[in-house]
Amino acid sequence: MNKVYPNADAALQGVTDDMTLMLGGFGLCGIPENCIAALVRMGVRGLTCISNNAGVDGFGIGLMLQNRQVKKMISSYVGENAEFERQLLSGELEVELIPQGTLAERCRAGGAGIPAFFTPAGFGTEVANGKETREYDGKMYVLETALHADFAFVKAWKGDTQGNLIFKGTARNFNPMMAAAGRITVAEVEELVEPGELDPNQIHTPGVYVQRIFQGTQYEKRIEQRTVRK
Repeated sequence: MNKVYPNADAALQGVTDDMTLMLGGFGLCGIPENCIAALVRMGVRGLTCISNNAGVDGFGIGLMLQNRQVKKMISSYVGENAEFERQLLSGELEVELIPQGTLAERCRAGGAGIPAFFTPAGFGTEVANGKETREYDGKMYVLETALHADFAFVKAWKGDTQGNLIFKGTARNFNPMMAAAGRITVAEVEELVEPGELDPNQIHTPGVYVQRIFQGTQYEKRIEQRTVRK
């Protein structure tokens, strides 16, 4: 099975309106920049996007919000995007805010075949509204369900043509669990190598989870909040 595609546009074949998508990364670190740009070019709409964040104005998922492609965001941190705020307050965008650890575990559960789990995070808050709660050892827990996606888009530092991936630093947040939870996972990598060139002990996502892979280009790798010494 040939998993290698020439670019993002080719790798995103089959993405249509009203799909649920997972987009990896943490803040602006390790986000699938090329895949997001291709989604904007495609113009697909009515999307439900599962992502740790909603990008920023003019970059990342912010580009998709600006293009009115996103119907619903399932996220844990959305505080850097003015357009997101505007759409939320005007009722144009449906939003499900999830505690960050719960979001990560719901994605991981989706990839592991676990339908639901109990967590103490969110008990006694709006997060728990309408959900089953249960007491264990004197502590209350909330039942959370697994997350899945029609497509998962992840970005790795290195990958081989069989789909094995290595993430670097903070980019390892959310990308590996989302790669496992997508029905079709598309990986863009900074460096694409032949099988056997990656140290098996360093692989974070085995190729069995990745259906499509391509070498990305022109990464900006923006910093959300830049702080410099005076």
